[in-house]
Amino acid sequence: MPTQADEAGEYTISDLARDFGVTLRTLRFYESRGLIAPTRSGMARVYSPRDRARLALILKGKQLGFTLVEIRAMLANEDKKGAADKAANVGGLQLSRDQIVEQLDLLRSQRAEIESAITELEASLSRMPKA
Repeated sequence: MPTQADEAGEYTISDLARDFGVTLRTLRFYESRGLIAPTRSGMARVYSPRDRARLALILKGKQLGFTLVEIRAMLANEDKKGAADKAANVGGLQLSRDQIVEQLDLLRSQRAEIESAITELEASLSRMPKA
C-alpha cells in the first residue's frame, strides 16, 4: 500500500519503519553506520527512493545472513556498478561465486548446529514429566 510520501518520492522514518517492518531504532542504527543517508528537514529525517532501495538491500543481506560490514562492501560495489560482470543478482544484491559459496557453507554449518541443539532439547523434554 503506497504512502502519501511515495507520491512525492520522499519517505519519513515512520514510513520506512512501517513499510519494512523494522524499528525506528534500526533505521537510526543503519544511518549511524553510514548504510543509509537521509537528508534533514529541520529535525525530521527525509529518505529518498535511493535510501529506500538501499534499505531493501540491507534487509535482504541480513536475511541471507551477511554481516553489516559485508553488506556495506556489497553496497559500495553496487555504487561502483563495475562488480556486475562476474556477479549473480541475489535479491538485488550482486554476489560473487565465492561470496555465495562461503555464505552457503556458513548457513549450512549454522543449520547443523541448530538441528543438533533442537535434537538435544527435544530429548531432554521427552525425559521430563508432563506438566
